[in-house]
Amino acid sequence: MAFSEGVVKKVILSYTYVSIWIFLSFTVIVYNKYILDRKMYNWPFPISLTMIHMGFCSSLAYIIVRVFKLVEPVSMSVDVYFKSVVPIGALYSLSLWFSNSAYIYLSVSFIQMLKALMPVAVYSIGVFLKKETFRNETMINMLSISLGVAVAAYGEAKFDVWGVTLQLLAVAFEATRLVLIQILLNSKGISLNPITSLYYIAPCCLVFLSLPWFIMEYPLLRDKSSLNLDFFVFGTNSFCAFALNLAVFLLVGKTSALTMNVAGVVKDWLLIAFSWSVIKDTVTPINLIGYGLAFLGVGYYNHSKLQALKAETQKRNQQQSDEESGKLLDEREGGFGIGFRTADPVPHI
Repeated sequence: MAFSEGVVKKVILSYTYVSIWIFLSFTVIVYNKYILDRKMYNWPFPISLTMIHMGFCSSLAYIIVRVFKLVEPVSMSVDVYFKSVVPIGALYSLSLWFSNSAYIYLSVSFIQMLKALMPVAVYSIGVFLKKETFRNETMINMLSISLGVAVAAYGEAKFDVWGVTLQLLAVAFEATRLVLIQILLNSKGISLNPITSLYYIAPCCLVFLSLPWFIMEYPLLRDKSSLNLDFFVFGTNSFCAFALNLAVFLLVGKTSALTMNVAGVVKDWLLIAFSWSVIKDTVTPINLIGYGLAFLGVGYYNHSKLQALKAETQKRNQQQSDEESGKLLDEREGGFGIGFRTADPVPHI
């Protein structure tokens, strides 16, 4: 009975973490759309909004890491910081800038459909940078996802070339960032959780965004007297953005990255339904057919990654078991004065 209660409690907690993440991710996306859209709050300054988020998040991350010491900082040299963290911060700032800019021109539903190209971009850049192995099966899967997104774009009622360009650039920069995290950080044994990521990367984003902000948005804000911010709107929006990072920390830490991917699919469909029913964005049958094709491709890709991860884990466990068996055999034979093994474990290739 105690075992059953423990299982039930674990399942309830997992669903709670998933629900919190979906709610916060959903809220941040819709809130950003509300602020930036000219037909809603009408504050079309995506660089400024991104900088407000980064300033708020970096301040809270500093308090959590340095003041309350709830999260341990990562040990790294200044050289590693500038060669590894700064490039990732530059890519992150560009990704956020362009993705927020897309909300001015595109519907929430169509943006979610375009984001289905993320696995395609990550895999393609990974192959180009020799972090992924080219496989015909995987490439066919990537082409099916791309075809689905192309069909969804063909059926988009309010297609905007500039908006699509911005969102595709955002996907490309974000995919490059994810691959470079593996190359520049993980390969050096540096692992950043969402809080330490904000602590180290958010200040970089502020610095990188300050130049285009000063050139492109500051003169407009000054002339329109839009520098007087509504602290409730921007404060709650920034808090939701920070809370989302905490939710990612909890979700991945208490469940798995795969759970977050599955939850992301649920969130995307909810956003499409919300965009159609509440915001009154037009969602055509061709939109849904195209996104359905892309959704199946992404689902198969996640399934393949899970199977590969399971196989790798099983292989590692078997290898560890063989090594322990070999050591035990050595110890037993050593007791009889024999200096060799009768049979070596079969190596795993």
